[in-house]
Amino acid sequence: MPEAPPDLDSAYDYVPAHTRGDYRLPPGLRRALPFYFRRKWVNFGQPIPLFEHLHKTFGRIAHYRFLGTTIVFVNDPDWINEILINQAPAFVRERTIVRLKILLGEGLITSDDPIHMRQRRIAAPAFHRQRIAGYADQIVSSAAATAASWQPGQELDIADHMMQLSLHIVARTIFDSEVTPEVLSVRDEVNIVMDLYNFLIAFPMLEKVLHWPIPGVVKFRKARARLDKVVAGMIASRRSLSLAELEGRTDLLSMLMAAHDEEGAAPAEQAMNDTQVRDEILTIFLAGYETVANALTWTWYLLSQNPEAADRMYAEVAEVLGTGPNARTATLADYPNLKYTEQVFAESMRLYPPAWAMGRRSTKAVELGPYKLPPGAHFFFSQYVMHRSSEFWDDPLTFRPERHTPEAKAGRPRFVYFPFGGGGRQCIGEGFAWMEGVLSLATIAQRWRLHFVPTYPVIPQAKITLRPKHPMIMRVEPA
Repeated sequence: MPEAPPDLDSAYDYVPAHTRGDYRLPPGLRRALPFYFRRKWVNFGQPIPLFEHLHKTFGRIAHYRFLGTTIVFVNDPDWINEILINQAPAFVRERTIVRLKILLGEGLITSDDPIHMRQRRIAAPAFHRQRIAGYADQIVSSAAATAASWQPGQELDIADHMMQLSLHIVARTIFDSEVTPEVLSVRDEVNIVMDLYNFLIAFPMLEKVLHWPIPGVVKFRKARARLDKVVAGMIASRRSLSLAELEGRTDLLSMLMAAHDEEGAAPAEQAMNDTQVRDEILTIFLAGYETVANALTWTWYLLSQNPEAADRMYAEVAEVLGTGPNARTATLADYPNLKYTEQVFAESMRLYPPAWAMGRRSTKAVELGPYKLPPGAHFFFSQYVMHRSSEFWDDPLTFRPERHTPEAKAGRPRFVYFPFGGGGRQCIGEGFAWMEGVLSLATIAQRWRLHFVPTYPVIPQAKITLRPKHPMIMRVEPA
């Protein structure tokens, strides 16, 4: 009997690396996960404590069983690279992401190849660097309007205000609109689904009972129907335009509808149909609205807790954009010069990555180092855990933006820091998110400093994105 690792109650909880049939499994939990439901690190609605426990106890790889499925937690950058890049054809999206198909259909987040590859080719031009550069002025004007709405000494929930800011930016860039009732309806229905996320993921065989009168299912079904109606109306209004008119517009909805896949087998297959447009627009809305808003919220919190880093960022903003009567509005040309502000945003996403975990399911036997894992196994890796690992980060819980200089980034493995995923499914909107985050921070910092008011405990809540569980109250003071 091996000696028990220090974080387990007894050696009977621990199983070392071992052979099972034709496979060699890494160390892990001896019993199925439900056996440990009384342990503080098991919360079926919040998996981060479990992931942290597995990493602390077993190191870079561990396994456990849940409902008869082998689940492997990986915290090694080379093995993550194997899963996402080198052996990518051996994996598909795992169950929790596939379950999102009931909302997002075959969007970029949920689809597998060849659908994913085709949709990505069609959508890629809408996210080209030159295209997203055109959104800089819209980002800055939205952030400036948010800053102008605040008053000295005001206490506000910064999470709510960053959500509102992100909604304004998404409305302008995706729908070419202000925050109309239609856009608010999209937000409200998506938020309803977000609140149901854990229920939807945990419910067995949900796809087969969507017509049943189960309260949570009924609530989801009604929200999805309202969402589809609103988005269908937006798509119909664009369909009334000519192709030339669509190509002349700059919003993402129009660009997606005008885009063609030159590798399509026939003209009818070269453009997105209405269902495909709907799936991509909802996917982009969810990814673009939630993730950046949460990243900005955590950034303001971390700046309030780290005054030296905040002083340095404010000094850079003043140097680049001027102060007092010489201050000017940020432009796209300023973005490359806000280097430290970008490092602040990057460090925030290290400690509180909006996309906090990823997963894949093997379709055949795969090998990771000395281990051979069976087909049908689920593989998880967590940005939240990796980004805080003392194996790869010195003093990992300390906020230190200098970790993200070009020299520092060049000196670490690829998947030690991956807030936007990686491989063929890396977030298509990454460039847009960086620009939105940096320009929003700089624009608000021209006018205000935000001071944390400890009204509620600061607890990250892992849903589709990593959001604060409670309101994040900040006091606004002039910069």
